[in-house]
Amino acid sequence: MTLAIVLAADPAAGQLTERLAAQWRRAGADDVRIAADLTELADLVAAATGPVLVSGADLVAHTAVLKHLATSPVGPTVALVLTDPPAPGQATVREERGQVVEVDAADASGVFGGALRVGAADLPALADAARRAAGSAPARASAPDARLAEPLLAPGAVDMASASGAGTADAAPKTGVGAAGGGPLGAVDRLVADLAARGTLIFAQRVRLLVAHRVGDEAQRAAAEAAVAAVDEDRAELKLSVKERDDFFTTFFVSTWSPYVTKVAARIGIGPTGVTMVSVAFAVAAAVLFGVGGRPALVAGAVLLYLGFVLDCVDGQLARYTRHFSAWGGWLDTMADRFKEYVVYAGLGFGATHAGFRYGWALALAAMTLQTVRHMTDTWYGALHDEAARRPKVVSADAGGIGGKLNAASTRVQADTGSVSYWLKRTVVFPIGERWALIAIAAALFGPLVALVAVLVWGTLAFAYTGGLRTLRARWMRVPVMATVDAGLHRDDGVLARTLPTTRRPLLLAVLGALGAAGTLVWALLAVHGGGDLPVWVQVLALVLLLGAAQASRAPHEGSLDWLVPAALRAAEYLFAIAVGVAGRAPAWLIFGYVLVLTLHHYDLTARLEKRQSAPPLHAATLGWPGRSLLLAIGLIAGYASIALATLGAYLLVVFVASVVLAWVVLPARARGGVRSPG
Repeated sequence: MTLAIVLAADPAAGQLTERLAAQWRRAGADDVRIAADLTELADLVAAATGPVLVSGADLVAHTAVLKHLATSPVGPTVALVLTDPPAPGQATVREERGQVVEVDAADASGVFGGALRVGAADLPALADAARRAAGSAPARASAPDARLAEPLLAPGAVDMASASGAGTADAAPKTGVGAAGGGPLGAVDRLVADLAARGTLIFAQRVRLLVAHRVGDEAQRAAAEAAVAAVDEDRAELKLSVKERDDFFTTFFVSTWSPYVTKVAARIGIGPTGVTMVSVAFAVAAAVLFGVGGRPALVAGAVLLYLGFVLDCVDGQLARYTRHFSAWGGWLDTMADRFKEYVVYAGLGFGATHAGFRYGWALALAAMTLQTVRHMTDTWYGALHDEAARRPKVVSADAGGIGGKLNAASTRVQADTGSVSYWLKRTVVFPIGERWALIAIAAALFGPLVALVAVLVWGTLAFAYTGGLRTLRARWMRVPVMATVDAGLHRDDGVLARTLPTTRRPLLLAVLGALGAAGTLVWALLAVHGGGDLPVWVQVLALVLLLGAAQASRAPHEGSLDWLVPAALRAAEYLFAIAVGVAGRAPAWLIFGYVLVLTLHHYDLTARLEKRQSAPPLHAATLGWPGRSLLLAIGLIAGYASIALATLGAYLLVVFVASVVLAWVVLPARARGGVRSPG
């Protein structure tokens, strides 16, 4: 149940208070209360069991603004952030990558909008902040507790919060003065300042196209109400369903007309999940047509692929327009995107082989492996960047080095929206819209073989470009992101890895394992091409190198480049599995199918990392990458590589489906009391 609390400390704000209460109800709050002071607010928060929405009585806004805050999918705790000049008593904020990293900041990027949603896990902190603010002077935001931040600072770095004498989270609250030079922070502003000082992860909810203002007198109130009335709320919400920043192809060839499809879908009552399923069907049909070959089939497949991508954009736009977000929907969207793309690769591989090219399936496998490893680095670099944004601001010893210069240049380009350099930067990384457009155009004009080669060439160049720049920037940021998560889960270690002795160089071993697997694959290709077999000693040596990488199981991931470990291990496992299949002369489609199942398993972990979810219910049954590789090696040495790939692949697929059913159907139903526990 969602509780909304309007803090009405000023009795003269009665009309605004009642209107805000009514708006919160229309925005979806199950219960709305009006608190006369912070002590009453603290008592209400302490009794709450679900998310709590808090706002002052000085906010004039569209109801849609409050609804967007209440339903925001970015995180459990979200603050409204405005671009208005800060007035006395209003807290300024600094945000990076959508996170509020500092409140009452000198280099502020916005002002707190007087409303926030606090997730259930952060309610004790909110209640404590309210009690502290009620019984003391107004609080000033400070850096997270220096004792927590100290071990995480980069070598040779200076903690700016400590250098300036800023207080810690458990110190006595200080008088806050906003960037505008006003007096003490207001009541709601003190709450968000205290939460930020404790290190609470707060995401920012910006206002676009709609209207939200904090008012201090009748003239400001009248002006704000006039601004609200002047905007067509529904039309603005439809425009807001489109991402503020997207890639070139999506922006100019999809989003120009996809909102009309979104509007129609909303009117007929189809949900985002339904649109996703139709998109999957279009992609599968396109893959079949690419496999059939012939100019009419290839052109039709290209058209269906484009329409499938349009629907892929529409499902997200529909979720934003109708505010129907769910963890299941986010997970399904991630998994469906990858499944659609890899099914299309399979269709292209089959089509190229059917057209007489011997290595069509090999190209499809290479494209899938490359894209998956790229996605793993994208995910972990994003986690690295988010973690860096949450850390206290530091001045690094190499701030003027190449990493710092690259970071500053990237920030400038991203801020210059619409420029040639901005669109080049967004296009050169080969995002999904550009990939699907390239596949559709190349397949329709030249055929499946050219489409696969084009994807591989552009994908390789993009990987080299992004990998090089991100490595330099990561060394500059010096954030050990792998040390902040369950590294064993996201490396997909399994029981075998946990039984091996550990090492302090996880990245080195992971890279060596990947190189060993790649070398084995090359040797297998040469041996099979020459009509021979892969020597047993090479198979054993490759397995030893691969298992050597598993020694990183319990190693501390404190290096600035250890975020590359999961991607390196994915590459090692995929390449080794392909080498087993090639050396054992397994059918190419079987090898592709096995690696496809592995990618679904790994994308499940990736989606859970992005959504901050726990491990899948049956994760232990997947054996871990060392266990799976060991079983494949045994099958190869015994002369049953195809049987090993087919059996293990089928087993992993069954485990994956069962895990999905448990995670998204059975366990949630039990939590709601809809299913009885056995016995």
